[in-house]
Amino acid sequence: MAILSGKNILLGVTAGIAAYKTASLVRLFIKAGANVKVVMTPASKDFVTPLTLSTLSQNPVYSTFFDKSDEEDEEWNSHVELGLWADYMVIAPATANSLSKMANGVCDNLLLAVYLSAKCKVYFAPAMDLDMYQHPTTQLSIEKLQSFGNVFIPPATGFLASGLLGEGRMEEPENILSFVENDILRGMPLYNKKVLITAGPTYEAIDPVRFIGNHSSGKMGFELAKQAASLGAEVYLISGPSNETISNSQVNRIDVVSAEEMYNEVHKYYKQVDIAILSAAVADYKPKEIAVQKIKKATDSITIELVKTHDILASLGKEKTSQILVGFALETNNEIENAKAKLNKKNLDFIVLNSLQDSGAGFKGNTNKVTIIDKFENITEFSLKSKAAVAEDIFNKILQGIYA
Repeated sequence: MAILSGKNILLGVTAGIAAYKTASLVRLFIKAGANVKVVMTPASKDFVTPLTLSTLSQNPVYSTFFDKSDEEDEEWNSHVELGLWADYMVIAPATANSLSKMANGVCDNLLLAVYLSAKCKVYFAPAMDLDMYQHPTTQLSIEKLQSFGNVFIPPATGFLASGLLGEGRMEEPENILSFVENDILRGMPLYNKKVLITAGPTYEAIDPVRFIGNHSSGKMGFELAKQAASLGAEVYLISGPSNETISNSQVNRIDVVSAEEMYNEVHKYYKQVDIAILSAAVADYKPKEIAVQKIKKATDSITIELVKTHDILASLGKEKTSQILVGFALETNNEIENAKAKLNKKNLDFIVLNSLQDSGAGFKGNTNKVTIIDKFENITEFSLKSKAAVAEDIFNKILQGIYA
C-alpha cells in the first residue's frame, strides 16, 4: 500500500520498555515511503538510543527544547515547527504517565509541547502493565484523548514485562502500520469505491513482427490510476503496451496488447466498478487477416484490408447502470463540437478533450492541456499542467459529481 508515500510522520516515543519496538516501527514507516522524524521524552532514551532512531529515520532525533551540544551556539528545537511539519503523529509507546499529561494539558517536555502544537491527526498506542492499563485513571485518559479527536490503537494481549499475562502490551509495529494505513484509507473520498482505468495504445498485428499502433505512452492513464489510489479507491488499470510503471497495492494492473483483448478485460470488470475512465488510445481499425508468416518485401506496394475494432466506450455507455463513465477525445479540428457529439452518442458523464493544436498536450509528454465537458454540456477549460495535476483535476470533477 502506498498510502503513506511522501507523507511526514512524527513518531513520539515515551519511556516504556516497548520503546525498543520503535526501531522496527521507524523502519516500516520508511519502507512505506514516509518521511520520519522522532521526538523522544528524556526518560525514553534509557530504553532505546537516539542514535538508533536517527540512523533509521535519517533525521535528527529531538528530545529537548535546546540542543546543548554546543553551549556557545544553542539551537532551539521548535515544537511549533515540528507540529506543523507532520501530516500524522504517532505516539508509541504511550505510557500511563504520558497519556495522563496529554489528556490534561501538562507540558513538561518537548514531546508534550509538540503534541499540543500538532494540527494533524494523532494516533496513540498505549503500553503498560495490566493493572496500570485497567486503572480507571488510565481509561479516563484514553476516553478524553479520543474525545479530542485522537485515534486510539488498542494494546495487544500477551506476556508483559512484569511476567503477567494480559492486556497492555504495545501493538506490534506491523499492526500499528496497518492500523494507521487502514484508518487513513477509510477517511478518503473514494474509500470502498472501485475504479476502472484504461491506458496506453493497442497494437493490432499485421504479421508476427509488425503491427498498427499509435504514439500513446500511457502516462495519462497511469497518473489517473495513481490519483484514484491516492483517494482510496481500488483500481483496475487495463493497459496496452507501455513502459510506465506503478507500485501501489491498491492498483491491479492488467496488461493487454490488442483492442480485442482490452475490450474483453474491460467488460470483465465493468459491472463491479463505480467509475470507469477510458483514457487508452484504442485502435479504430485492425487488419482483417493476420499473416501467419512475416510478410516479405516482394512488391513495391501492399494492400491491407482493415476492419473496425469494437468501440469499447460506446459498448460501456449502452451497459451503464450506476457507473460514472468518462471518455477522452483527442481532436485536431472542431474540437468542442466533436467532443460534445461523442459525449452524447456514447452516454458519458464527462468527456476529457485534448487538442493536438495545443502545444505541450497529447502523446508522450509529461504535460497536458484539457477541457472537461460534463453531460449537461458545461465546459471547464484548464491550463497546461503536468499530467499528474490533470489527473487531480479530472478526479476533482468526478468527486464534485458524486458529492454534489
